Amino acid sequence: MDPITLGIIVAVALMVLMAIGTPIAFALGGVSLMALLYDRGLPELTYFGETFFERLAEFGFVAIPMFILMGAAVASSPTGRDLYRSLDLWMGRLPAGLAVSNIGACSIFAALSGSSPATCAAIGKMGIPEMRSRGYPDGVAAGCIAAGGTLGILIPPSVTMIIYGIASETSIGRLFIAGVVPGFMLAGLFMIWTVIACKMAGGYNNPLGQAAGQMKETIKANVDTNLKALVRVLPFLAVVVGILFALYGGVATPSEAAGVGAFLCLALAIIIYRMWQLGPIKLIMRDSLRESVMIMLVIACAEVFAYALSSLFITQTVAGAIADLEVNRWVLMAVINLFLLVAGFFLPPVAVIVMTAPILLPIILAADFDPYWFAVVLTINLEIGLITPPVGLNLFIIKGIAPDISLRNILMGSLPYALCMVLAIILLCFFPGIALWLPNLLMG
Repeated sequence: MDPITLGIIVAVALMVLMAIGTPIAFALGGVSLMALLYDRGLPELTYFGETFFERLAEFGFVAIPMFILMGAAVASSPTGRDLYRSLDLWMGRLPAGLAVSNIGACSIFAALSGSSPATCAAIGKMGIPEMRSRGYPDGVAAGCIAAGGTLGILIPPSVTMIIYGIASETSIGRLFIAGVVPGFMLAGLFMIWTVIACKMAGGYNNPLGQAAGQMKETIKANVDTNLKALVRVLPFLAVVVGILFALYGGVATPSEAAGVGAFLCLALAIIIYRMWQLGPIKLIMRDSLRESVMIMLVIACAEVFAYALSSLFITQTVAGAIADLEVNRWVLMAVINLFLLVAGFFLPPVAVIVMTAPILLPIILAADFDPYWFAVVLTINLEIGLITPPVGLNLFIIKGIAPDISLRNILMGSLPYALCMVLAIILLCFFPGIALWLPNLLMG
């Protein structure tokens, strides 16, 4: 059977398994195993097992559970609450200030946790009820948190970037730095749209209809509390900044930096928030272990899937066919973006990266695109999938926080932010320096 036909059968089988509810890891592993057995026979089972375990034994993968533990320590503590209060103090007087401060809180919490669901849940639990109580439309309240949560996979330290770095054999430190400017640019676009949406909805500043004098009194009464909250958040921010400097300065490997960061964030959570009881610590460890096992299993099975595609010459055939197309490289990039966008609708970011990296990276390099720039473009495409059906993980997190807001209302409030992400991708295509300027400046 020729590689193209075999590839189509593999793709259809994978989609059918996922459509009937098979966990992604098992779907990937099962399809890979059946394809190898069909084409190569029982001896190929040896390579199946070796690929599964040897890949996970790589030292670089230690960074993933460590960064997850770091994010869990932050997410399980009241850090999100303090961050929310701090930003509301400084940004609350801006037009649509509370909604804008929510996006700012998501941006910073994303840097602390490295997780989109954790960011969405931590800020959403406080932000959505508060915005609704002040008269913000349900769509704006839900949409800005759902979109702000997506920044968790772009703003460093990001588990998604680590996985891309391992899959593409690129510098994780450089990937982290490449995500900084685009991440905050995207946050800025979200803030601009939020102000526009709020003005269109009623043209108000902070609490709808609240008098300016009353607003000043409210802020004055909360200054002391919010300043104390800011002081409690600063040590966590210092840890993140220290990790980034250690990585780009070559002082530590990603695994070492992740281990130190996890220890410091856990220690800070225990000391600052007096989490002395065994219960909260056990909860942090349990959540970290559960998420780590899930991600590592998906990675392992996706690696086996990639090995199967390569062994059956599907990867090489598809890459060669695309490379032989006589099309402008930007047309090629548009097709790749569309493919990633559709893949992100149905698959989690981790699976998309590990599955597509072996196919897309040779094409990207052959078309003379920078792999670090492409990492940012890929990540933003996957961010869109977090707030669009049918998977739309962040949409369902918001639905869990505010069950009385309809899923349609949440989706309609989130879609303009998806368009902001499309605009960010277009800007990155016209101005690659948005992603490459800072890593080139700091790392040469």
